[in-house]
Amino acid sequence: MSRRVAAKAAAGPGMRVIRTGPVSFRLKTRTAGLVVLAAAATVALGAWGLTLGSFPLSLAEVYEALTGKGAGAANFIVLELRLPRALAAVAVGAMLAMSGAIFQGIVRNPLVAPDIIGVNSGATVAAVLCIVLKQPSAYIPLAAFAGALIAAVLIYTLTWRGRILGARLILVGIGVNAILSAVTTFLLTRAEINDASRAMHWMTGSVYATGWGDVRVLAVSLAVLVPAGAALMRSLKVLQLGDLTAQSLGMRVERTRLALIVTGCALSGVAVSVAGPIGFVALMSPHLARMLAGPMSGGVFVLAGLVGGILVLGSDLLGQHGLGVGLPAGVVTSALGAPYFLYLLYRTQVRI
Repeated sequence: MSRRVAAKAAAGPGMRVIRTGPVSFRLKTRTAGLVVLAAAATVALGAWGLTLGSFPLSLAEVYEALTGKGAGAANFIVLELRLPRALAAVAVGAMLAMSGAIFQGIVRNPLVAPDIIGVNSGATVAAVLCIVLKQPSAYIPLAAFAGALIAAVLIYTLTWRGRILGARLILVGIGVNAILSAVTTFLLTRAEINDASRAMHWMTGSVYATGWGDVRVLAVSLAVLVPAGAALMRSLKVLQLGDLTAQSLGMRVERTRLALIVTGCALSGVAVSVAGPIGFVALMSPHLARMLAGPMSGGVFVLAGLVGGILVLGSDLLGQHGLGVGLPAGVVTSALGAPYFLYLLYRTQVRI
């Protein structure tokens, strides 16, 4: 049997084996097509969004600005105001979605997301505390990221009993989320009215006023965390068979689970540090990706990220231009996500 025939046989129907030097991996053609389609939809939606605003532009003017051939005003509007915001929206949505995919896979529960088990609440407490203490705005992203990591460490520590159990992780996360939400409420009630208003605006979740510095942070984080998350998807599938089965296959279960949790928390923490807690994106996007492409894999993981990017970018555009009043992206995603969460809860209860 030739190498090419053997590769096709190993790949299975609808699969292709991609070889790059000593590295090879299987690629599902349907998933690859959906990833390309989602990427094209993201670019098209972003390009259209760059034309919208109080200073409307045509697609030709946007193209000229992006290629450095536009007029001064168009260059400034596109390159300094609209493009960083659009890129930040896509990156934030992608990171939240991929974080949700990881956590849902770890606990094998479709209702789990970092904003439900307390990771995002840790970021919120730290950011609100930074605002109440009248610290510079530049410190808020750092404080939010640190808060998310501290919350994740707390949840992991309280969950650990020789190993991590998915059901216990959910219960501990919900408890920590409730406590941190109470702390946030306490800080808001004790803050001055201007500081409380500023904190409430951050808590709604928005990519307003994001700049190239934020885009660089998000881009570097994506470049590191997306390959790490995609590489862990095969281990996650084995982990979902149960700890005993995974151990029998030679997997170091707790080390793998810890790597997944760290990656998921880092994705969520960086996103929240830039845009605030944009709700329900981490819950909805992995579901939509799995509905389109099947069980979670490296390709579906990337697809979930693109779905999340489209969701946040579309919500931001809808909040800016479609409702007659400017609304943060987090308000729109919550309005869409809450009914979807109830629908998932209903489906879960029916199965039980």
